[in-house]
Amino acid sequence: MTALPERDAGTATGQSEGSHSPLRIYSVLIGLYVAQAIPIYLIIAALPAILRELGVSRSFIGAFGVLLIPWVFKFLWAPLVDRYSLSRRLGRRRSWILPALITNVGLIVAMSFLPPGEHLYLVFGVTLIIACVASTQDIATDGFAVEVLTPKQRGVGNAIQGGSIAAGVLIGSSFALIVYDRFGWQSMMLGIAAIAALSALPILLMREPARSGTAAADAGDGKRAEGRSFAGQTGVVNRASLMAFLRRSDALQLLSFALMYRVSEGFVKAMEQPFLVDKGLSLSLVGLTSGASAATVGLAGSVAAAVVIRKWGLFPCLYGLGLARTACFACFAVVAASELVGVEWLIAIAFLNTVIRYMEVVGLCSLYMGASSPEQPATDFTLLTSAQLLVYMLGSFASGVLADWIGYSALFALATVLSLVGLVWCMRRIPQSHPAYAAR
Repeated sequence: MTALPERDAGTATGQSEGSHSPLRIYSVLIGLYVAQAIPIYLIIAALPAILRELGVSRSFIGAFGVLLIPWVFKFLWAPLVDRYSLSRRLGRRRSWILPALITNVGLIVAMSFLPPGEHLYLVFGVTLIIACVASTQDIATDGFAVEVLTPKQRGVGNAIQGGSIAAGVLIGSSFALIVYDRFGWQSMMLGIAAIAALSALPILLMREPARSGTAAADAGDGKRAEGRSFAGQTGVVNRASLMAFLRRSDALQLLSFALMYRVSEGFVKAMEQPFLVDKGLSLSLVGLTSGASAATVGLAGSVAAAVVIRKWGLFPCLYGLGLARTACFACFAVVAASELVGVEWLIAIAFLNTVIRYMEVVGLCSLYMGASSPEQPATDFTLLTSAQLLVYMLGSFASGVLADWIGYSALFALATVLSLVGLVWCMRRIPQSHPAYAAR
């Protein structure tokens, strides 16, 4: 298996050292990911609570689950984002990112004039457009991150991505609901739009690396370039495509890893809040556990993951997190079977699950970046993250039925077994010698 070519962010691309300094790169990624996360958590976390307060049925609110569909299937149009630039002047990645940011900020402003109690179906349609636009922006942002982050920078870069999720929860959910409660719908939406726009200002610092000589020439004349090898695959992809990934010698290994590593998590996370409520926690305490406090704990977990990857490496990090997750799920199973567990233990286990989950995001994204081809980084990275999200969602959908059928304790015990089996299988599937682990 051929080792990954390391990308030097300055000399290899013909850019100056300053244009791709770590501080500049991290600042741009913080801005892009936070601006992208805020609208998403506004519509999947804050909006359902607002609609329920307005008396909207739970079945209609449940239909908002379709807003995640673009994130699962965005790999279908990821090759287009890799192939084409909407504007040569803006650059290949920025020509997708900037219009997406402007569109979503504009749509949020437009929604401020559409009170959901009076325009429910119109609001639903607008939020679906926001989800599609944000998922497309995510493809381009991830492609940019894969291209500019060196192996040593991936841990920090993905901690930024994990931190942006925490920021999205804090701003798009917790802050939005506080503003709504005090000042109403329009003030909330305009405030969120302003924060999202301000968060995106670091895009002014964005400098895209030149495409590799073979890939750039290939994109220009449409001819197949030969010569570079990647992960055992000879030749260079002339057009970004899903088939180009599937033709790789390690494609099945990578896809099966993405599908199996988190196969158990949907069963637990989807039932975590109902379980806490059934154990006697108040709604306000559950909200605190899964809202602002969880986001703060998750941010700490993202930083911790970057430190662990830098110090011990990516393979030990993912293996250790998988074992910690398995132990956490076992704790859920024991607590579910016991009647004598205090509230503090329930909250501690829920927080531990949150820390592990955020750390996993950093570790897995670092792995997927390392596994992405330089010729079509957005396509490869998106395909792997979409596969991961798909199995997570399927587990979430099945968790309620299983909880009603076999109970919480048996459900969590099943998740524990799946977690351990999936972990051991995955880590053997992609051994430590795989170049994707080159994160130090």
